[in-house]
Amino acid sequence: MPSLVTSSLVTMVTLQHVQEAKSKLEGVAYKTPLMKSLNLSDRFASNILLKREDLQLVRSYKLRGAYNKMCNLSEEQKQNGIVCASAGNHAQGVAYSCMVLGIQGTIYMPSTTPKQKIRQVELFGKSKVKIVLAGDTFDDAYQEAVTYGKANNLTFIHPFDDPMVIAGQGTVALEVLADAEEPIDYLFVPIGGGGLAAGVCTVFKELSPNTIIIGVEPEGAPSMKTSIEKGIVTTLDHIDKFVDGAAVKRAGDLNFEICKDVLNQVITIPEGKVCSTILSLYNEEAMVVEPAGALTISALDFFKEEIKGKNVVCIVSGSNNDITRTEEIKERSLVYEGLKHYFMIQFPQRPGALKAFVNEVLGQEDDITYFQFSKKNSRESGPVVVGIELKNKEDFQGICDKLNALNFTFEYLNNNPTLFGLLVG
Repeated sequence: MPSLVTSSLVTMVTLQHVQEAKSKLEGVAYKTPLMKSLNLSDRFASNILLKREDLQLVRSYKLRGAYNKMCNLSEEQKQNGIVCASAGNHAQGVAYSCMVLGIQGTIYMPSTTPKQKIRQVELFGKSKVKIVLAGDTFDDAYQEAVTYGKANNLTFIHPFDDPMVIAGQGTVALEVLADAEEPIDYLFVPIGGGGLAAGVCTVFKELSPNTIIIGVEPEGAPSMKTSIEKGIVTTLDHIDKFVDGAAVKRAGDLNFEICKDVLNQVITIPEGKVCSTILSLYNEEAMVVEPAGALTISALDFFKEEIKGKNVVCIVSGSNNDITRTEEIKERSLVYEGLKHYFMIQFPQRPGALKAFVNEVLGQEDDITYFQFSKKNSRESGPVVVGIELKNKEDFQGICDKLNALNFTFEYLNNNPTLFGLLVG
C-alpha cells in the first residue's frame, strides 16, 4: 500500500500539533476515563490502569484522528467531499465527523466487515455518507478508495498515515498523562497501521521519556514488528484478518518513522490469546471489547515479571464487537488454551465403533463437540473428523496415547491450519 505522505513530513508531527488537536476535539470527542482494574492489578501485582477508549463516542479512539484531519480541511475540500477506507472504526469516526461538519463522504469497507460496524457507520453518518463494500481486506478497500477519490477529486482521509490523524490520536496520551497520579512505568499501545502508536510516541517522548512503551500487534498481522526488524516499511504477503481493527498488511510510512525510534519493543499476540482475554474481560470486568481492544491487556501475561510493582497503562482501543462472532471467539479461545482438539481418525465401519471410542478413549469429563463421518461403502474404515473438548488441558496426551494403544490411525488437526480450515472451517 503506497504512502500518501513524504519523509519531509515526519518532523511535522510534534507535541504542539497534538495539543492543537486537543483544542479542536473539545466538545466532539469524549475525554475517556483512566480506570484502575482491581482484578488485573491483583493478578499481576501491579497498578494496572485502563485507558477506556472503548467508551469513546464512536466506541473507539479513531474519532480523534478523523475529526482533527477533517476540521482542518479547506472550504473547497469540504465542499468537494471526502473518501476513506476502513475496516470499521475509522469509518465510524469519519462518518460522525461528516455529520458534524456537514461534509459528504464515501466510505469504502472490506466486504468481510462485521455487519455491526456497517450499521454503526450508517447510524453516525446518516445522510452524509455512502458505504461501498470492496474486497476482502482493508488493503483491498484502500486501493478502491484511492482510485475513486482521485477520479472524483475527493480528499482521502487516511486511517493512520497522516500527520493530522496522528496528532488527533495522540490526544489519548495527553489525557493519560493528565489523569495519571504517579509516573507511568509501562505503557502498552495496540498497533494496526500505527497511527495511535505514533501519536502516543510523539507525546511520551517529550513529556514522559522514561516510560517504557510496548507496541502490541496480532500475531497474524505483524506489519510494524516486521518493518522495524527489517529497518524498512514492509508489506506482508498474507495476514490473519480476525483482529480486524489491527490487521493491515503494511504499517504507515510516517508512523514507522516515528515509532521505530521511540517504541521500546513490539510484540505479537496469538489470536487465540486475544479471544481468551475478550471472554475474561466480559466475565470479570463486565467489559465488551473488540479483538483489537483486547490486545494490550493480552500482552500483560508476557510481561508479568517485568511489571510487578509497576504503574502500567493499557490502552483499550475499542468495543465495536459483533455478537455474531461470539462462537468463533469461544472456539479460538478453547483451542489456544489447549482445551479443544480436532482429529481426523480412520474409524472402523462396524456397529459399536463409536461407543467403543467414547468408552475407551474419552475421559469422564471429556466431550465430543464435533463429529463428521464420511462413509465409504467399499472400505472397512472411513475418515471421521472429531472435535473433543477437555476439562483439563493436561488430559490431551492421554487421548493420543489411547488412540495409539487401540491402533487408531489419526491426524491431529490443530497443528495443521490448512487441513483444519478445509475440514472444520
